[in-house]
Amino acid sequence: MINGKQLRDAFISGANNLCNKKAEVDALNVFPVPDGDTGTNMSMTIGNGAKELEKLGDDVTVEEVAKVAASGFLRGARGNSGVILSLLFRGFSKGMKGKETATGADIAAAFTLGVEAAYKAVMKPTEGTILTVSRCAAEKASQIVKYDDSTVAVIYGMYLQSKRTLAQTPEMLPILKKSGVVDAGGQGLVYIFEGMWSVISGGKMIMPKSEEVSSEKADYLYCVEAVAKRGEKACEGFEKALSAFGEIVEYTEGTQGAKFHIHTNEPGKVITETLSFGTLLATKVENMSVAHTELKFEYKAEAEETKEEKFPYAEVDPSVEYGFVSVCAGKGLTDVFTDLGCDNIVSGGQTMNPSTEDILAAIQATPAKNVFVLPNNKNIVMAAMQAAEIADRNVVVIPSKTVPQGISAMLSYDCDASVKDNTEAMNAALESVTTGQITFAARDSDFDGHKIKEGELLAMKEGKMVYTGKDMELICTRLAKALVTKETSMVTIYYGEDVSEEQAEEIRSAVEAKLPNSIEVNTIYGGQPVYYYIISAE
Repeated sequence: MINGKQLRDAFISGANNLCNKKAEVDALNVFPVPDGDTGTNMSMTIGNGAKELEKLGDDVTVEEVAKVAASGFLRGARGNSGVILSLLFRGFSKGMKGKETATGADIAAAFTLGVEAAYKAVMKPTEGTILTVSRCAAEKASQIVKYDDSTVAVIYGMYLQSKRTLAQTPEMLPILKKSGVVDAGGQGLVYIFEGMWSVISGGKMIMPKSEEVSSEKADYLYCVEAVAKRGEKACEGFEKALSAFGEIVEYTEGTQGAKFHIHTNEPGKVITETLSFGTLLATKVENMSVAHTELKFEYKAEAEETKEEKFPYAEVDPSVEYGFVSVCAGKGLTDVFTDLGCDNIVSGGQTMNPSTEDILAAIQATPAKNVFVLPNNKNIVMAAMQAAEIADRNVVVIPSKTVPQGISAMLSYDCDASVKDNTEAMNAALESVTTGQITFAARDSDFDGHKIKEGELLAMKEGKMVYTGKDMELICTRLAKALVTKETSMVTIYYGEDVSEEQAEEIRSAVEAKLPNSIEVNTIYGGQPVYYYIISAE
């Protein structure tokens, strides 16, 4: 039997273990395009819950701990893997209702509820994923309690079974076997169970990496992590130059840029050196010598204040029938959705999956009786669905998986139509547009019959890779031709932040020359990251 303090510590330990190993989980992603990364999304999801759990005292019940954890996971959920994780613990929380302590049987029954909730939320569950790993772990727990009701036996059994099932995932999903990896989401769940077992078995909590480093009194004071895009005058020998400022923990470099993690006493010089290489896309600097939990809470509070300023809560105005929330990244695309009538824009997309709480804040700031939400990315739809469930007004999620789908849905809106009719029209509009995207390979890969080198251009049609190459004009024209049909009357090319207006016009002319004269070809500045071009055919 475990009490609330033990369950709290087990959850925090599981969160820390996953956060410490998120890079390992990210590396298991088989699709070579830049994405939100499973490890990052899951660690941010469970990390949000852990922060709330750290605020609890020792005199708590398992019901209170499970409830706080579920709420934190729900609001912090990012990406499909993060949402599934939050659903597992949301169901677990229901199983802990009314309990001060928990037996092994209670734990088994609660996790079974969590698995059921996760499976119900996924329209077409795929075996060989985190769903399978969680289900098999819960089934094992239910078997164990028939002869051993101790929490130690149950949680250890779940941990061992999750590892066994994870090892079998390549046999369930051919793409995993071909890539020589296990499922990323399943691996993340195994790390969570491992962290929980560490506490339940002997009371040892797995600590965050930064605190482990400080306890060893490392020579370096700061930890710097950064992602940089290669500039035109990128310095040669960037890794060697960085090594002069400290100890490099992780370093990867490709034709597009570099990602690194270094321990140093001169973070300013590291940043300056990085700027000589190119443009900083993301950076994080932490002091490893102090326990900075309180500072993190302060930063979190500041972030919430900023969010509140951007999306101030608005009461429902009975006179406002409809409102709209859209998710996108890039000034140009933001302007497009704003011009089409979107009330609030949530910044996000590929590599930047917004959390359930981010989307909820935008919904709650829209004073309409009925709010339509356009996720515009397949990895954001589930988070939008969760936000809709906890909003205090009627919310309809239109499951747009691309920006052009979202734009098409907005164009089909009729202010005089009913909610039902608008929902049907906007959903139908998703099928009227075909989307293509041009990006780059984030890693070497042998994917779907294509041998891909890091930095190569990738052309995708409806999320599936169709071409690879190095010639931008050739790959854009080939993709455009693959998108059009006999019914196509218009092709729109949204160009990204790394593309000049002149370059976009050259691509437009090349595409136009390869398509029938009856098809109108236009360019619009999107300013989106990750994708050089987003092409729609309708």
